[in-house]
Amino acid sequence: MHGIDFIQDLAVIMLIAGIVTVLFHRLKQPVVLGYIVAGVIIGPHTPPFALVRDEPTINVLAELGVVFLLFSLGLEFSLRKLARVGVTAVVAALAEIILMIWIGYMIGGLFGWKPMDALFLGAILAISSTTIIVKALDELRMKRERFAQLIYGILIVEDILAIGMIALLSGIALAGSASAGHVLATVGKLALFIVVALMVGLLIVPRLLGYVARFNSNEMLLITVLGLCFGFCLVVVRLDYSIALGAFVIGAIMAESRQLRTIERLIEPIRDMFSAIFFVAIGLLLDPKALVAYAGPIAVITAAVVVGKVLSCGLGAFVAGQDGRTAMRVGMGLAQIGEFSFIIASLGVTLKVTSGFLYPIAVAVSAFTTFLTPYLIRLSDPLSAGIAAVLPERVTRVFALYTTWLRSIQPQGDRAELARIVRRSVLQVLVNFALVAAIFLAGGYVAVKFAPTLGALMTDERLRNAAVWGAALIVSLPFLVAAYRKLGALSLLLAELGVKPELAGQYTDRARRVVAEIIPIAALVVIMLLIAALSASILPPAELLVLVLSLAAGLVALLWRWFVKLHARLQIALRETLADEREHD
Repeated sequence: MHGIDFIQDLAVIMLIAGIVTVLFHRLKQPVVLGYIVAGVIIGPHTPPFALVRDEPTINVLAELGVVFLLFSLGLEFSLRKLARVGVTAVVAALAEIILMIWIGYMIGGLFGWKPMDALFLGAILAISSTTIIVKALDELRMKRERFAQLIYGILIVEDILAIGMIALLSGIALAGSASAGHVLATVGKLALFIVVALMVGLLIVPRLLGYVARFNSNEMLLITVLGLCFGFCLVVVRLDYSIALGAFVIGAIMAESRQLRTIERLIEPIRDMFSAIFFVAIGLLLDPKALVAYAGPIAVITAAVVVGKVLSCGLGAFVAGQDGRTAMRVGMGLAQIGEFSFIIASLGVTLKVTSGFLYPIAVAVSAFTTFLTPYLIRLSDPLSAGIAAVLPERVTRVFALYTTWLRSIQPQGDRAELARIVRRSVLQVLVNFALVAAIFLAGGYVAVKFAPTLGALMTDERLRNAAVWGAALIVSLPFLVAAYRKLGALSLLLAELGVKPELAGQYTDRARRVVAEIIPIAALVVIMLLIAALSASILPPAELLVLVLSLAAGLVALLWRWFVKLHARLQIALRETLADEREHD
Protein backbone atom coordinates (compact mmCIF):
# COMPACT_ATOMS: atom_id res chain seq x y z
CA MET A 1 0.00 0.00 0.00
CA HIS A 2 2.98 2.29 0.43
CA GLY A 3 3.34 2.64 -3.35
CA ILE A 4 -0.35 3.47 -3.80
CA ASP A 5 -0.15 6.12 -1.04
CA PHE A 6 2.83 7.71 -2.75
CA ILE A 7 1.11 7.81 -6.16
CA GLN A 8 -2.00 9.28 -4.51
CA ASP A 9 0.06 11.97 -2.76
CA LEU A 10 1.90 12.83 -5.97
CA ALA A 11 -1.38 13.05 -7.88
CA VAL A 12 -2.89 15.34 -5.26
CA ILE A 13 0.20 17.57 -5.19
CA MET A 14 0.38 17.95 -8.95
CA LEU A 15 -3.37 18.46 -9.44
CA ILE A 16 -3.78 21.08 -6.71
CA ALA A 17 -0.48 22.78 -7.66
CA GLY A 18 -1.58 22.88 -11.30
CA ILE A 19 -4.96 24.44 -10.48
CA VAL A 20 -3.54 27.01 -8.06
CA THR A 21 -0.63 28.04 -10.32
CA VAL A 22 -2.97 28.52 -13.29
CA LEU A 23 -5.06 30.80 -11.06
CA PHE A 24 -1.97 32.71 -9.91
CA HIS A 25 -0.77 33.06 -13.49
CA ARG A 26 -4.14 34.53 -14.49
CA LEU A 27 -3.81 36.95 -11.56
CA LYS A 28 -0.26 37.79 -12.73
CA GLN A 29 1.29 36.61 -9.47
CA PRO A 30 4.54 34.60 -9.11
CA VAL A 31 4.08 30.88 -9.72
CA VAL A 32 6.35 30.08 -6.75
CA LEU A 33 3.83 31.70 -4.43
CA GLY A 34 1.15 29.48 -5.96
CA TYR A 35 3.12 26.35 -5.12
CA ILE A 36 3.40 27.42 -1.48
CA VAL A 37 -0.35 28.15 -1.31
CA ALA A 38 -1.05 24.73 -2.83
CA GLY A 39 1.05 23.16 -0.07
CA VAL A 40 -0.96 25.02 2.58
CA ILE A 41 -4.25 23.84 1.03
CA ILE A 42 -3.29 20.14 1.08
CA GLY A 43 -1.20 20.34 4.25
CA PRO A 44 -1.94 18.69 7.60
CA HIS A 45 -2.71 22.04 9.26
CA THR A 46 -5.63 22.89 6.94
CA PRO A 47 -9.03 21.43 7.86
CA PRO A 48 -10.94 19.22 7.47
CA PHE A 49 -8.16 16.62 6.94
CA ALA A 50 -4.67 16.18 5.45
CA LEU A 51 -4.62 15.15 1.80
CA VAL A 52 -1.00 13.94 1.92
CA ARG A 53 -0.28 10.62 3.67
CA ASP A 54 3.33 9.75 2.82
CA GLU A 55 4.97 13.01 3.94
CA PRO A 56 8.51 11.56 4.51
CA THR A 57 8.72 10.44 0.86
CA ILE A 58 7.49 13.84 -0.28
CA ASN A 59 10.27 15.43 1.78
CA VAL A 60 12.83 13.20 0.03
CA LEU A 61 11.48 14.39 -3.32
CA ALA A 62 11.70 17.95 -1.99
CA GLU A 63 15.42 17.35 -1.35
CA LEU A 64 15.73 16.43 -5.02
CA GLY A 65 14.02 19.74 -5.72
CA VAL A 66 16.81 21.52 -3.83
CA VAL A 67 19.39 19.65 -5.92
CA PHE A 68 17.80 20.56 -9.25
CA LEU A 69 17.08 24.12 -8.13
CA LEU A 70 20.70 24.74 -7.14
CA PHE A 71 21.96 22.87 -10.20
CA SER A 72 19.90 25.16 -12.44
CA LEU A 73 21.24 28.22 -10.59
CA GLY A 74 24.74 26.91 -11.28
CA LEU A 75 23.92 26.58 -14.98
CA GLU A 76 23.09 30.30 -14.97
CA PHE A 77 26.43 31.13 -13.33
CA SER A 78 28.94 32.81 -15.65
CA LEU A 79 32.47 33.88 -14.81
CA ARG A 80 32.38 36.42 -17.63
CA LYS A 81 29.12 38.00 -16.42
CA LEU A 82 30.54 38.23 -12.92
CA ALA A 83 33.73 39.86 -14.24
CA ARG A 84 31.76 42.53 -16.11
CA VAL A 85 29.88 43.70 -13.03
CA GLY A 86 32.36 42.39 -10.46
CA VAL A 87 32.97 45.45 -8.27
CA THR A 88 29.33 46.50 -8.04
CA ALA A 89 28.19 42.92 -7.45
CA VAL A 90 30.69 42.25 -4.66
CA VAL A 91 30.16 45.59 -2.87
CA ALA A 92 26.35 45.42 -3.03
CA ALA A 93 26.18 41.73 -2.04
CA LEU A 94 28.52 42.18 0.92
CA ALA A 95 26.66 45.31 2.07
CA GLU A 96 23.34 43.48 1.82
CA ILE A 97 24.43 40.31 3.62
CA ILE A 98 26.25 42.08 6.46
CA LEU A 99 23.42 44.56 7.09
CA MET A 100 20.61 41.99 6.83
CA ILE A 101 22.32 39.50 9.17
CA TRP A 102 22.72 42.32 11.69
CA ILE A 103 19.09 43.47 11.24
CA GLY A 104 17.80 39.90 11.60
CA TYR A 105 19.85 39.30 14.72
CA MET A 106 18.64 42.59 16.25
CA ILE A 107 15.00 41.78 15.45
CA GLY A 108 15.40 38.35 17.06
CA GLY A 109 16.82 39.97 20.17
CA LEU A 110 14.01 42.55 20.16
CA PHE A 111 11.40 39.79 20.30
CA GLY A 112 13.35 37.91 22.98
CA TRP A 113 14.23 34.92 20.79
CA LYS A 114 17.18 32.72 21.65
CA PRO A 115 20.53 33.64 19.99
CA MET A 116 20.47 30.70 17.53
CA ASP A 117 17.00 31.71 16.30
CA ALA A 118 18.19 35.31 15.87
CA LEU A 119 21.33 34.19 14.00
CA PHE A 120 19.37 31.94 11.63
CA LEU A 121 16.82 34.72 11.09
CA GLY A 122 19.65 37.04 10.00
CA ALA A 123 20.93 34.41 7.57
CA ILE A 124 17.39 33.79 6.25
CA LEU A 125 16.98 37.51 5.49
CA ALA A 126 20.42 37.93 3.93
CA ILE A 127 19.92 36.21 0.56
CA SER A 128 17.53 37.38 -2.17
CA SER A 129 15.67 34.95 -4.41
CA THR A 130 17.21 34.26 -7.81
CA THR A 131 14.17 32.27 -8.94
CA ILE A 132 11.65 34.98 -8.04
CA ILE A 133 13.73 37.87 -9.41
CA VAL A 134 14.50 36.18 -12.73
CA LYS A 135 10.81 35.28 -13.12
CA ALA A 136 9.67 38.81 -12.25
CA LEU A 137 12.15 40.51 -14.60
CA ASP A 138 11.19 38.11 -17.39
CA GLU A 139 7.48 38.81 -16.94
CA LEU A 140 8.18 42.58 -16.86
CA ARG A 141 10.41 42.21 -19.95
CA MET A 142 13.32 43.95 -18.24
CA LYS A 143 15.88 41.15 -18.08
CA ARG A 144 18.05 42.70 -20.84
CA GLU A 145 18.37 46.10 -19.15
CA ARG A 146 21.60 47.16 -17.44
CA PHE A 147 20.20 47.16 -13.90
CA ALA A 148 18.98 43.59 -14.47
CA GLN A 149 22.52 42.51 -15.45
CA LEU A 150 23.80 44.11 -12.25
CA ILE A 151 21.17 42.23 -10.27
CA TYR A 152 22.24 38.94 -11.86
CA GLY A 153 25.86 39.64 -10.89
CA ILE A 154 24.83 40.40 -7.29
CA LEU A 155 22.76 37.20 -7.21
CA ILE A 156 25.77 35.16 -8.36
CA VAL A 157 27.91 36.59 -5.55
CA GLU A 158 25.05 36.03 -3.10
CA ASP A 159 24.67 32.40 -4.17
CA ILE A 160 28.39 31.76 -3.59
CA LEU A 161 28.31 33.49 -0.19
CA ALA A 162 25.10 31.64 0.72
CA ILE A 163 26.84 28.30 0.18
CA GLY A 164 29.58 29.44 2.56
CA MET A 165 26.97 30.70 5.02
CA ILE A 166 25.27 27.29 5.05
CA ALA A 167 28.60 25.61 5.82
CA LEU A 168 29.32 28.11 8.62
CA LEU A 169 25.84 27.80 10.12
CA SER A 170 26.19 24.01 10.15
CA GLY A 171 29.48 24.31 12.03
CA ILE A 172 28.09 26.86 14.48
CA ALA A 173 24.95 24.81 15.09
CA LEU A 174 26.92 21.65 15.82
CA ALA A 175 29.63 23.34 17.93
CA GLY A 176 27.34 25.86 19.63
CA SER A 177 29.64 28.76 18.73
CA ALA A 178 32.40 29.68 16.31
CA SER A 179 35.72 31.37 16.96
CA ALA A 180 37.37 33.69 14.46
CA GLY A 181 39.90 30.96 13.68
CA HIS A 182 37.14 28.45 13.00
CA VAL A 183 35.33 30.88 10.70
CA LEU A 184 38.51 31.68 8.76
CA ALA A 185 39.41 27.99 8.49
CA THR A 186 35.91 27.11 7.25
CA VAL A 187 35.88 29.93 4.69
CA GLY A 188 39.42 29.07 3.56
CA LYS A 189 38.64 25.38 3.08
CA LEU A 190 35.42 26.23 1.27
CA ALA A 191 37.19 28.68 -1.07
CA LEU A 192 39.92 26.12 -1.70
CA PHE A 193 37.37 23.42 -2.51
CA ILE A 194 35.42 25.66 -4.90
CA VAL A 195 38.55 26.83 -6.75
CA VAL A 196 39.97 23.32 -7.14
CA ALA A 197 36.60 21.83 -8.09
CA LEU A 198 36.07 24.53 -10.73
CA MET A 199 39.56 24.19 -12.21
CA VAL A 200 39.59 20.40 -12.36
CA GLY A 201 35.96 20.24 -13.42
CA LEU A 202 36.44 22.78 -16.22
CA LEU A 203 39.28 20.66 -17.62
CA ILE A 204 37.32 17.40 -17.57
CA VAL A 205 33.53 17.82 -17.59
CA PRO A 206 33.01 20.00 -20.72
CA ARG A 207 35.21 17.62 -22.75
CA LEU A 208 33.29 14.61 -21.48
CA LEU A 209 29.98 16.26 -22.35
CA GLY A 210 31.36 17.19 -25.78
CA TYR A 211 32.31 13.55 -26.39
CA VAL A 212 28.85 12.30 -25.37
CA ALA A 213 27.17 14.98 -27.51
CA ARG A 214 28.83 13.55 -30.63
CA PHE A 215 26.39 10.63 -30.51
CA ASN A 216 23.50 13.09 -31.10
CA SER A 217 21.39 11.44 -28.41
CA ASN A 218 19.58 13.67 -25.94
CA GLU A 219 18.90 10.63 -23.79
CA MET A 220 22.61 9.81 -23.45
CA LEU A 221 23.46 13.42 -22.72
CA LEU A 222 20.72 13.74 -20.08
CA ILE A 223 21.75 10.54 -18.29
CA THR A 224 25.41 11.66 -18.34
CA VAL A 225 24.48 15.07 -16.92
CA LEU A 226 22.38 13.51 -14.15
CA GLY A 227 25.11 11.00 -13.36
CA LEU A 228 27.73 13.75 -13.06
CA CYS A 229 25.37 15.88 -10.96
CA PHE A 230 24.49 13.21 -8.42
CA GLY A 231 27.99 11.71 -8.43
CA PHE A 232 29.59 15.06 -7.64
CA CYS A 233 26.96 15.76 -4.97
CA LEU A 234 27.86 12.43 -3.35
CA VAL A 235 31.57 13.39 -3.32
CA VAL A 236 30.73 16.75 -1.76
CA VAL A 237 28.59 15.12 0.95
CA ARG A 238 31.46 12.70 1.70
CA LEU A 239 33.66 15.76 2.24
CA ASP A 240 31.14 17.03 4.84
CA TYR A 241 29.75 19.83 2.69
CA SER A 242 26.08 20.35 1.84
CA ILE A 243 24.47 18.72 -1.17
CA ALA A 244 23.39 22.23 -2.22
CA LEU A 245 27.06 23.18 -2.67
CA GLY A 246 27.69 20.16 -4.88
CA ALA A 247 24.68 20.85 -7.08
CA PHE A 248 25.61 24.52 -7.53
CA VAL A 249 29.29 23.88 -8.32
CA ILE A 250 28.69 21.09 -10.84
CA GLY A 251 26.06 23.29 -12.49
CA ALA A 252 28.58 26.15 -12.72
CA ILE A 253 31.09 23.76 -14.31
CA MET A 254 28.58 22.55 -16.90
CA ALA A 255 27.66 26.19 -17.62
CA GLU A 256 30.98 26.49 -19.47
CA SER A 257 30.28 23.57 -21.81
CA ARG A 258 29.18 24.12 -25.40
CA GLN A 259 26.14 21.95 -24.75
CA LEU A 260 24.76 24.42 -22.18
CA ARG A 261 21.61 25.31 -24.11
CA THR A 262 20.79 21.64 -24.73
CA ILE A 263 21.41 20.76 -21.07
CA GLU A 264 19.15 23.60 -19.90
CA ARG A 265 16.41 22.43 -22.25
CA LEU A 266 16.68 18.82 -21.06
CA ILE A 267 16.87 19.67 -17.36
CA GLU A 268 14.11 22.28 -17.35
CA PRO A 269 11.08 19.93 -17.08
CA ILE A 270 12.79 17.80 -14.41
CA ARG A 271 13.74 20.94 -12.47
CA ASP A 272 10.23 22.33 -12.74
CA MET A 273 8.68 19.13 -11.42
CA PHE A 274 10.96 18.62 -8.43
CA SER A 275 11.22 22.31 -7.54
CA ALA A 276 7.40 22.44 -7.57
CA ILE A 277 7.38 19.57 -5.06
CA PHE A 278 10.00 21.45 -3.01
CA PHE A 279 7.88 24.60 -2.76
CA VAL A 280 4.71 22.58 -2.12
CA ALA A 281 6.56 20.76 0.68
CA ILE A 282 7.35 24.16 2.19
CA GLY A 283 3.63 24.95 2.17
CA LEU A 284 2.91 21.59 3.83
CA LEU A 285 4.90 22.75 6.86
CA LEU A 286 3.13 26.10 7.03
CA ASP A 287 0.61 26.34 9.86
CA PRO A 288 -1.90 29.18 9.29
CA LYS A 289 -2.40 29.39 13.07
CA ALA A 290 1.31 30.17 13.48
CA LEU A 291 0.94 33.01 10.97
CA VAL A 292 -1.83 34.52 13.04
CA ALA A 293 0.09 33.99 16.29
CA TYR A 294 3.21 35.64 14.89
CA ALA A 295 1.53 38.30 12.75
CA GLY A 296 3.48 41.06 14.52
CA PRO A 297 6.97 39.60 13.90
CA ILE A 298 6.00 38.73 10.29
CA ALA A 299 4.94 42.34 9.60
CA VAL A 300 8.09 43.76 11.22
CA ILE A 301 10.41 41.34 9.41
CA THR A 302 8.69 41.92 6.04
CA ALA A 303 9.16 45.68 6.42
CA ALA A 304 12.79 45.13 7.51
CA VAL A 305 13.47 42.99 4.42
CA VAL A 306 12.09 45.59 2.00
CA VAL A 307 13.66 48.65 3.64
CA GLY A 308 16.94 46.94 4.56
CA LYS A 309 17.55 45.44 1.14
CA VAL A 310 16.60 48.60 -0.74
CA LEU A 311 19.02 50.62 1.41
CA SER A 312 21.89 48.10 1.50
CA CYS A 313 21.79 47.03 -2.16
CA GLY A 314 20.98 50.51 -3.43
CA LEU A 315 23.73 52.20 -1.41
CA GLY A 316 26.16 49.40 -2.26
CA ALA A 317 25.51 49.86 -5.99
CA PHE A 318 25.80 53.66 -5.66
CA VAL A 319 29.06 53.46 -3.68
CA ALA A 320 30.44 51.15 -6.39
CA GLY A 321 29.83 53.84 -9.02
CA GLN A 322 26.28 53.37 -10.33
CA ASP A 323 23.98 56.37 -10.81
CA GLY A 324 21.09 56.97 -8.42
CA ARG A 325 18.35 55.65 -10.73
CA THR A 326 20.20 52.40 -11.45
CA ALA A 327 21.07 51.95 -7.76
CA MET A 328 17.40 52.39 -6.78
CA ARG A 329 16.27 49.85 -9.38
CA VAL A 330 18.86 47.36 -8.12
CA GLY A 331 17.75 47.83 -4.51
CA MET A 332 14.04 47.52 -5.28
CA GLY A 333 14.62 44.46 -7.43
CA LEU A 334 16.41 42.55 -4.66
CA ALA A 335 13.91 43.28 -1.87
CA GLN A 336 12.70 39.73 -1.17
CA ILE A 337 13.79 36.36 0.18
CA GLY A 338 13.27 32.93 -1.39
CA GLU A 339 14.77 29.50 -2.02
CA PHE A 340 18.03 29.91 -0.08
CA SER A 341 16.05 31.26 2.87
CA PHE A 342 13.96 28.08 2.86
CA ILE A 343 17.10 25.95 2.67
CA ILE A 344 18.65 27.81 5.64
CA ALA A 345 15.39 27.56 7.61
CA SER A 346 15.22 23.83 6.82
CA LEU A 347 18.82 23.48 8.00
CA GLY A 348 17.89 24.88 11.39
CA VAL A 349 14.96 22.45 11.66
CA THR A 350 17.06 19.48 10.53
CA LEU A 351 19.84 20.25 13.02
CA LYS A 352 17.21 20.88 15.73
CA VAL A 353 18.77 24.20 16.78
CA THR A 354 15.93 26.59 15.87
CA SER A 355 12.43 27.00 17.28
CA GLY A 356 9.39 25.71 15.42
CA PHE A 357 8.00 29.18 14.68
CA LEU A 358 11.00 30.33 12.61
CA TYR A 359 10.23 28.23 9.54
CA PRO A 360 6.61 29.40 9.02
CA ILE A 361 7.71 32.99 9.65
CA ALA A 362 10.37 32.66 6.93
CA VAL A 363 7.81 31.22 4.50
CA ALA A 364 5.28 33.95 5.27
CA VAL A 365 7.85 36.74 4.83
CA SER A 366 8.97 35.18 1.55
CA ALA A 367 5.36 35.00 0.35
CA PHE A 368 4.68 38.66 1.15
CA THR A 369 7.96 39.94 -0.34
CA THR A 370 7.45 37.74 -3.42
CA PHE A 371 4.04 39.31 -3.90
CA LEU A 372 5.57 42.80 -3.59
CA THR A 373 8.55 42.23 -5.94
CA PRO A 374 6.94 43.15 -9.33
CA TYR A 375 5.31 46.23 -7.81
CA LEU A 376 8.58 47.37 -6.20
CA ILE A 377 10.43 47.03 -9.53
CA ARG A 378 7.75 49.09 -11.28
CA LEU A 379 7.84 51.67 -8.46
CA SER A 380 11.64 52.14 -8.58
CA ASP A 381 11.68 54.76 -11.37
CA PRO A 382 8.91 56.99 -9.93
CA LEU A 383 10.46 56.69 -6.46
CA SER A 384 13.97 57.62 -7.64
CA ALA A 385 12.52 60.55 -9.60
CA GLY A 386 10.56 61.67 -6.53
CA ILE A 387 13.61 61.46 -4.27
CA ALA A 388 15.68 63.39 -6.84
CA ALA A 389 13.01 66.11 -6.92
CA VAL A 390 12.91 66.42 -3.14
CA LEU A 391 16.67 66.41 -2.53
CA PRO A 392 18.39 69.80 -2.32
CA GLU A 393 20.26 70.77 -5.48
CA ARG A 394 23.57 70.85 -3.58
CA VAL A 395 23.14 67.23 -2.44
CA THR A 396 22.21 66.11 -5.98
CA ARG A 397 25.29 67.87 -7.34
CA VAL A 398 27.52 66.14 -4.77
CA PHE A 399 26.11 62.72 -5.70
CA ALA A 400 26.66 63.41 -9.42
CA LEU A 401 30.22 64.62 -8.76
CA TYR A 402 30.93 61.46 -6.74
CA THR A 403 29.75 59.18 -9.57
CA THR A 404 31.75 61.17 -12.14
CA TRP A 405 34.88 61.18 -9.92
CA LEU A 406 34.66 57.44 -9.29
CA ARG A 407 34.51 56.74 -13.02
CA SER A 408 37.35 59.17 -13.74
CA ILE A 409 39.79 57.38 -11.41
CA GLN A 410 39.34 54.05 -13.20
CA PRO A 411 42.59 53.06 -14.96
CA GLN A 412 42.64 54.01 -18.63
CA GLY A 413 44.86 53.02 -21.56
CA ASP A 414 48.26 51.64 -20.52
CA ARG A 415 47.40 51.83 -16.81
CA ALA A 416 44.28 49.72 -17.36
CA GLU A 417 46.27 47.15 -19.32
CA LEU A 418 48.95 47.08 -16.62
CA ALA A 419 46.34 46.59 -13.90
CA ARG A 420 44.78 43.77 -15.92
CA ILE A 421 48.16 42.00 -16.30
CA VAL A 422 48.88 42.29 -12.57
CA ARG A 423 45.42 41.00 -11.63
CA ARG A 424 45.72 38.07 -14.02
CA SER A 425 49.20 37.16 -12.75
CA VAL A 426 48.15 37.27 -9.10
CA LEU A 427 45.05 35.21 -9.88
CA GLN A 428 47.09 32.56 -11.68
CA VAL A 429 49.53 32.32 -8.76
CA LEU A 430 46.63 31.92 -6.31
CA VAL A 431 44.97 29.24 -8.45
CA ASN A 432 48.23 27.28 -8.71
CA PHE A 433 48.72 27.56 -4.96
CA ALA A 434 45.15 26.33 -4.38
CA LEU A 435 45.80 23.28 -6.56
CA VAL A 436 49.04 22.53 -4.70
CA ALA A 437 47.34 22.91 -1.32
CA ALA A 438 44.54 20.59 -2.44
CA ILE A 439 47.08 17.94 -3.53
CA PHE A 440 48.77 17.97 -0.12
CA LEU A 441 45.45 17.89 1.74
CA ALA A 442 44.45 14.93 -0.44
CA GLY A 443 47.74 13.28 0.51
CA GLY A 444 46.90 13.70 4.19
CA TYR A 445 43.44 12.24 3.60
CA VAL A 446 44.92 9.22 1.77
CA ALA A 447 47.45 8.66 4.58
CA VAL A 448 44.65 8.50 7.17
CA LYS A 449 42.00 6.73 5.09
CA PHE A 450 44.28 4.00 3.80
CA ALA A 451 46.59 3.74 6.80
CA PRO A 452 46.15 -0.05 7.21
CA THR A 453 46.95 -0.74 3.55
CA LEU A 454 49.95 1.59 3.53
CA GLY A 455 51.08 0.15 6.87
CA ALA A 456 51.18 -3.33 5.36
CA LEU A 457 53.43 -2.08 2.55
CA MET A 458 55.63 0.14 4.74
CA THR A 459 55.74 -0.46 8.49
CA ASP A 460 57.85 2.58 9.43
CA GLU A 461 55.44 5.50 9.84
CA ARG A 462 58.17 8.07 9.14
CA LEU A 463 59.03 6.45 5.81
CA ARG A 464 55.33 6.15 5.01
CA ASN A 465 54.75 9.86 5.62
CA ALA A 466 57.84 10.74 3.60
CA ALA A 467 56.58 8.63 0.69
CA VAL A 468 53.11 10.20 0.73
CA TRP A 469 54.43 13.75 1.18
CA GLY A 470 57.04 13.20 -1.54
CA ALA A 471 54.42 11.85 -3.95
CA ALA A 472 52.25 14.92 -3.29
CA LEU A 473 55.25 17.17 -3.93
CA ILE A 474 56.06 15.46 -7.23
CA VAL A 475 52.47 15.79 -8.43
CA SER A 476 52.56 19.46 -7.40
CA LEU A 477 55.79 20.31 -9.24
CA PRO A 478 54.16 21.52 -12.51
CA PHE A 479 52.01 23.97 -10.54
CA LEU A 480 54.90 25.12 -8.33
CA VAL A 481 57.06 25.71 -11.42
CA ALA A 482 54.23 27.65 -13.05
CA ALA A 483 53.75 29.76 -9.91
CA TYR A 484 57.49 30.50 -9.77
CA ARG A 485 57.59 31.55 -13.44
CA LYS A 486 54.52 33.74 -13.08
CA LEU A 487 55.97 35.33 -9.92
CA GLY A 488 59.21 35.95 -11.83
CA ALA A 489 57.39 37.75 -14.64
CA LEU A 490 55.35 39.76 -12.14
CA SER A 491 58.44 40.70 -10.13
CA LEU A 492 60.18 41.98 -13.29
CA LEU A 493 57.19 44.21 -13.97
CA LEU A 494 57.07 45.45 -10.38
CA ALA A 495 60.82 46.07 -10.40
CA GLU A 496 60.49 48.21 -13.54
CA LEU A 497 57.70 50.23 -11.96
CA GLY A 498 59.05 50.42 -8.43
CA VAL A 499 62.77 51.14 -8.91
CA LYS A 500 62.99 54.59 -10.51
CA PRO A 501 66.21 55.78 -12.21
CA GLU A 502 65.96 59.16 -10.49
CA LEU A 503 66.23 57.39 -7.13
CA ALA A 504 68.61 54.49 -7.86
CA GLY A 505 70.82 56.31 -10.37
CA GLN A 506 73.60 54.13 -11.82
CA TYR A 507 72.44 51.19 -9.67
CA THR A 508 69.02 51.05 -11.31
CA ASP A 509 69.57 47.89 -13.38
CA ARG A 510 71.28 46.07 -10.51
CA ALA A 511 68.56 47.04 -8.03
CA ARG A 512 65.87 45.89 -10.45
CA ARG A 513 67.60 42.52 -10.90
CA VAL A 514 67.84 42.03 -7.14
CA VAL A 515 64.16 42.87 -6.65
CA ALA A 516 63.16 40.62 -9.56
CA GLU A 517 65.07 37.68 -8.06
CA ILE A 518 64.07 38.15 -4.41
CA ILE A 519 60.29 38.41 -4.88
CA PRO A 520 59.66 34.99 -6.51
CA ILE A 521 62.04 33.18 -4.14
CA ALA A 522 60.50 34.80 -1.05
CA ALA A 523 56.98 34.08 -2.31
CA LEU A 524 57.87 30.44 -3.03
CA VAL A 525 59.31 30.05 0.48
CA VAL A 526 56.07 31.42 1.94
CA ILE A 527 54.07 29.00 -0.23
CA MET A 528 56.16 26.03 0.95
CA LEU A 529 55.75 27.08 4.60
CA LEU A 530 51.98 27.25 4.13
CA ILE A 531 52.04 23.83 2.47
CA ALA A 532 54.05 22.43 5.38
CA ALA A 533 51.43 23.80 7.79
CA LEU A 534 48.58 22.31 5.77
CA SER A 535 50.28 18.91 5.53
CA ALA A 536 51.61 18.82 9.10
CA SER A 537 49.99 15.41 9.73
CA ILE A 538 52.18 13.74 7.06
CA LEU A 539 55.24 16.02 7.17
CA PRO A 540 58.34 13.77 7.34
CA PRO A 541 61.15 14.37 9.88
CA ALA A 542 63.91 16.85 9.01
CA GLU A 543 66.44 14.39 7.54
CA LEU A 544 63.84 12.72 5.31
CA LEU A 545 62.36 16.10 4.40
CA VAL A 546 65.76 17.30 3.16
CA LEU A 547 66.10 14.11 1.11
CA VAL A 548 62.65 14.51 -0.45
CA LEU A 549 63.27 18.18 -1.27
CA SER A 550 66.65 17.31 -2.82
CA LEU A 551 65.05 14.68 -5.04
CA ALA A 552 62.32 17.15 -6.04
CA ALA A 553 64.97 19.77 -6.89
CA GLY A 554 66.75 17.22 -9.09
CA LEU A 555 63.51 16.41 -10.89
CA VAL A 556 62.84 20.11 -11.47
CA ALA A 557 66.32 20.55 -12.95
CA LEU A 558 65.89 17.56 -15.25
CA LEU A 559 62.25 18.04 -16.27
CA TRP A 560 61.87 21.83 -16.13
CA ARG A 561 60.84 22.15 -19.80
CA TRP A 562 58.44 19.23 -19.54
CA PHE A 563 56.76 20.75 -16.49
CA VAL A 564 56.43 24.08 -18.32
CA LYS A 565 54.91 22.39 -21.40
CA LEU A 566 52.51 20.31 -19.28
CA HIS A 567 51.22 23.34 -17.42
CA ALA A 568 50.96 25.31 -20.68
CA ARG A 569 48.79 22.57 -22.17
CA LEU A 570 46.52 22.59 -19.14
CA GLN A 571 46.26 26.38 -19.34
CA ILE A 572 45.43 26.28 -23.05
CA ALA A 573 42.77 23.63 -22.41
CA LEU A 574 41.24 25.80 -19.70
CA ARG A 575 41.22 28.87 -21.93
CA GLU A 576 39.53 26.89 -24.71
CA THR A 577 36.82 25.82 -22.26
CA LEU A 578 36.26 29.42 -21.17
CA ALA A 579 36.21 30.71 -24.76
CA ASP A 580 33.23 32.76 -25.80
CA GLU A 581 31.87 30.31 -28.36
CA ARG A 582 28.69 28.53 -27.36
CA GLU A 583 26.51 26.01 -29.10
CA HIS A 584 23.08 27.64 -29.46
CA ASP A 585 21.14 24.63 -30.63
